[in-house]
Amino acid sequence: MAIGMQAEESGRTAPQQSENVIKGKAQSEGGSAKASLLTLLAIFLAAASIMFLVYKHFPQLSEDERATVKVPRDMDDAKALGKVLSKYKDTHYMEVMVAYFTTYVFLQTFAIPGSIFLSILSGFLYPFPLALFLVCLCSGLGASFCYLLSYLVGRPIVYKYFTERAVNWSKQVDRHREHLINYVIFLRITPFLPNWFINITSPVIDVPLGVFFWGTFLGVAPPSFIAIKAGTTLYQLTTAGEAVSWNSVIVLVILAVLSILPAIFQKKLKQKFE
Repeated sequence: MAIGMQAEESGRTAPQQSENVIKGKAQSEGGSAKASLLTLLAIFLAAASIMFLVYKHFPQLSEDERATVKVPRDMDDAKALGKVLSKYKDTHYMEVMVAYFTTYVFLQTFAIPGSIFLSILSGFLYPFPLALFLVCLCSGLGASFCYLLSYLVGRPIVYKYFTERAVNWSKQVDRHREHLINYVIFLRITPFLPNWFINITSPVIDVPLGVFFWGTFLGVAPPSFIAIKAGTTLYQLTTAGEAVSWNSVIVLVILAVLSILPAIFQKKLKQKFE
């Protein structure tokens, strides 16, 4: 009898074990969703306080300039902000850099729209290599902070309201764990899933933080390349969509396919030799 139970236990597949773990977490953590929301609010207020201190140490601005220093919502906002930042960039280099960096990371951390315009602005403000590194680093850090928020306070909400989906996602990850970084890069290059969705679901389905960070850092580089290049001609743009051409789309598709090829080839080879 005991031997039979052990055989049954050992015969369970990794997806089944993962499913049991997810459902167990759903039962144990699902009831704390309200507490998680309160914790998230407290973290947001703390981050907003840091942002306030950063801008408190920004150079003294005129009344008209202060009106333009805000998260850009359209290309006109981005142009106005770029004009102010470029004016103070040479004389207050570090203050402008810190303000740009913290704002970008803040937006990414809390999934607030506007980072695309900051990516375009980086091409206007900084040399291309620095701009690309800055955008990739901000994206990687901001997404990782969002990941950690989801890990700390978002899981109870997901487990409570999206238990079945979490189980299905976890099964998919278990099947492709050897090539997770390829999948993260692929998802960052392509628009199949929103970035905020990738950020909050990755810790739930046990994507390692290191894989998540480097996959994001590398995966955002191709679309950021396009945005930064567009930023060099900022005042010729009227919408963010003008930054993307058909040639850019074709390049992104090629890079996305290349990023996922290792996983596809290994899967085919396994099927062939099994």
